[in-house]
Amino acid sequence: MQNTFNINEQTSNAPDLPRMERQRLHDVVVEHLQNLIIEGVLAPGTKLNEREVCERLGISRTPLREAMKVLASEGLIEIAPNRGAFVSKMSDTEIWEAFEVMSGLEALSGELAAERISPAEIAEIKVLHDAMIVCRSQNDLPGYYSRNQTIHNKINAAARNTMLRQIYLSLNRRLLALRFKSNFKEEKWDRAIGEHDEMIKALEARDGKRLAGILRQHLLDKRDSVMSDLRESAATSTATVASTSTKSKTAVASVK
Repeated sequence: MQNTFNINEQTSNAPDLPRMERQRLHDVVVEHLQNLIIEGVLAPGTKLNEREVCERLGISRTPLREAMKVLASEGLIEIAPNRGAFVSKMSDTEIWEAFEVMSGLEALSGELAAERISPAEIAEIKVLHDAMIVCRSQNDLPGYYSRNQTIHNKINAAARNTMLRQIYLSLNRRLLALRFKSNFKEEKWDRAIGEHDEMIKALEARDGKRLAGILRQHLLDKRDSVMSDLRESAATSTATVASTSTKSKTAVASVK
């Protein structure tokens, strides 16, 4: 069933979106919508009704349409003629293959970064790691995830390879929402922190092969976690539909 982003929905399922400050609108509208998609406020498959989105965010249609063009170019939304804009939804095969490719990109980033990263950059990553642990202790998943992704981004940037960076950023935008959701379970959250600690140790030791191996497995574990969650979600949905159907048949039988 298709989700629609509609301001008239007053149910608890309607996403509660903060209005945007007009003086900062042109600088932050794209990032704002990206975050809403990443954090699942705007779920895959959700239709974006321009009027409703504008009213909820307190913006005009012009900056929204400009933002949508950017998001479409990044693969975060799809704009269909005569149907409107929808939050992109990847197939299981696309997700599997994307994580496989990303694991290779992260591994290469780590191998090159271990050779080229500066002591100052390592220090910055360590500060981010400490802040990430504080977010975990406070159950602040958005704060944790923001710092987590900044660490990965800094490792990629430290590889000093423009082509690698372009490919990495392009693919990673499509996986950010899935990577965010992969930390919902506490044991996975804690394991990820341990893996990040090992990444920093490998960086400090300038051990490119070790860092590459950690990053590759880190991403493959994310893939497996995401796929497992998708299977569980599908099974739950199937069970719910079956239960509803059974109740409906029982009700009809009782009337007869």
